[in-house]
Amino acid sequence: MKSIDPKDFKVTDKIKLSRIPTLLDIEASDDEKEEKLDKVQEKLSDLQDVMYSHNKYGVLICLQGMDTSGKDSLIREVFKEFNPRGVVVHSFKTPNSTELEHDYLWRHYIALPEKGKFAIFNRTHYENVLVTRVHPEYVLAENLPGINSVDDITPKFWKKRIKQINNFEKHIAENGTIVMKFYLHLSKEEQRERLLRRLEEEKHHWKFSPGDLKEREHWKEYQKYYEEAINKTSTDYAPWYVIPADDKEMARYIVAKIIWEEMQKHTDIKEPELDDKIKANIEMYKKELGGKN
Repeated sequence: MKSIDPKDFKVTDKIKLSRIPTLLDIEASDDEKEEKLDKVQEKLSDLQDVMYSHNKYGVLICLQGMDTSGKDSLIREVFKEFNPRGVVVHSFKTPNSTELEHDYLWRHYIALPEKGKFAIFNRTHYENVLVTRVHPEYVLAENLPGINSVDDITPKFWKKRIKQINNFEKHIAENGTIVMKFYLHLSKEEQRERLLRRLEEEKHHWKFSPGDLKEREHWKEYQKYYEEAINKTSTDYAPWYVIPADDKEMARYIVAKIIWEEMQKHTDIKEPELDDKIKANIEMYKKELGGKN
């Protein structure tokens, strides 16, 4: 199996999604990919335990991608070795009435990870510059000052919203949240095949929605707005990674490896040392409990 370098997927310069492959030729069987993922899963699980005791950082993993890009299964497989108390998954759907009474970032802010924990956003605050770009009429539900019709939603509005997202991510990063953002880069043909499988296999019928086909009609628009959002919001404090997603197993391994390697940069994450008084009396405590010297 060819080696994977996380730096190859990190967005550090302006990208064109049409020039980035959706499938990697890494010369590995599914068993090899699964074995590699298993090893990283265990490492991440151990790391989360140490993070919990260290209690100074939270980790926010943001997942975006077209329908069927594999977000749900990636979450299930990459994080399945975690202590359930150490990871929380949030799936953001159409804002409800309570959420619409606040600004669009509010529901994301209150879902941020506690110190020592991971939070995964399955669809994220970026929906507010993706779905709403394709369907600007959705913005009207936010009841914003000065926005009374779609005609009021100008390029300046989107520029401001991108700036707000950058400021949001910078603020949380400066206050101890480690942010990593992953775009699962799926080809239109692979999406077609996955949608067909949902229709052909009865056990997957529940996953299908006619709305998926309607959104598929806007494929080019979504690619355009994803590209724009990624280029304008990939920063040192909240980088984007574009992950080839036609091969689900490979995508999971790449994401897991990136998370692991990025976390290794935070060398201050260590288990706290015992208080000197407790350390000096360990033998006494063991004796009280009937332990062996």
